[in-house]
Amino acid sequence: MTITSKAAPEAEAKGGSRSWARFVATFAIALVVCAGAMAALVALVDPYGIRVEGADATRPIVDINQRFMYPQLARSSHYDSAVFGTSSLRLLDPDELDRLFGSDAAPVRFANLAMNAATPWEQMELARLFLRAHPAPKVLILGLDRPWCEADADAPGKRLTFRAFPERFYDENRWNDWLDTLNLKTLEIATRLVSHDLGLRETSLRDDGYGVFVPPDEAYDAARAHAHIWFDQTSKGLPARIEPQEPPATVSEAERAAWRFPAAQWLEDLLARLPASTRVHLVFPPAHVSAQPQPGSQALLRDEACKTQLAAIGARHGASVLDFRKPSSVTRNDENFWDALHYRLPFASRIAAAIADPQAGDDFYNVINRPAPSLPSSGR
Repeated sequence: MTITSKAAPEAEAKGGSRSWARFVATFAIALVVCAGAMAALVALVDPYGIRVEGADATRPIVDINQRFMYPQLARSSHYDSAVFGTSSLRLLDPDELDRLFGSDAAPVRFANLAMNAATPWEQMELARLFLRAHPAPKVLILGLDRPWCEADADAPGKRLTFRAFPERFYDENRWNDWLDTLNLKTLEIATRLVSHDLGLRETSLRDDGYGVFVPPDEAYDAARAHAHIWFDQTSKGLPARIEPQEPPATVSEAERAAWRFPAAQWLEDLLARLPASTRVHLVFPPAHVSAQPQPGSQALLRDEACKTQLAAIGARHGASVLDFRKPSSVTRNDENFWDALHYRLPFASRIAAAIADPQAGDDFYNVINRPAPSLPSSGR
């Protein structure tokens, strides 16, 4: 006959509980140590240049997420001029702009801060950050794509895209920026930067924000580009051409008066902050005719009304205004584009030259307002 003691199972249970408690405690300590080590690495490497101010060297750009990378460029005193917009102006080379707008006696230093698919609100957040660090910039180039003309551009859902936008990076509180770095993505970027410093990785973009995102021009495939340009038309069984609307649309004065372009006020507010010495250039970037409003349509009338309003704001503040987003020998030709919104690289130089010195008679663009002479004044 075997007698089983009740104390043995109780002892085993207590021992098991202590072992489990030790495991949980050890795991928690390890987790805290690992998280602390990761946070220390991020703080030490500072992959987004949160600590960059004034003449500090910016961090090499090892990630293509411009919304996280560009705030450090906007704060840097290495640059006194900037390009804002979407990918439609990303191909403007700051080195070329420096030559076109500057001279030995009066040099300029451009950063290209145009961001892929940036909404007007995102563009203005970055521009306002730039102006806080550079209250009197030498030259500003602003691209005004069609989203600037949307009636609901100020709606909460239109302010941001699906891309992460670290709003804290753009406010005046520098300490809260670190809250947007508490994630594994930042750790990944930090390790990329360490790899770059060890010579194991190239940068994603140049230090001034410039990068050629389209394929090499020698790889251009006209047939493929044609398919990209006309996809919406051909997918609906429509011909790959633009037909004017018949009869042309008309709008009453009441309808026209009801049109609203809320982003226009953001532009007005931004330009009002600039001193008269700043040379401002507003640009309606080129788009293939397939991405422009149909001739004779109400959409075209609305687009023209929006352009008129934005151009008038520019004129009030002495800005030049150039319209490339119009039917022309360039925008009608499929072979000048990779898709409906992105032109081939050689046209970037033509656009830059036109902005710096607009010429009459070039059907590629309309000169709505010529540059105003720079004035030695403290305000506009």
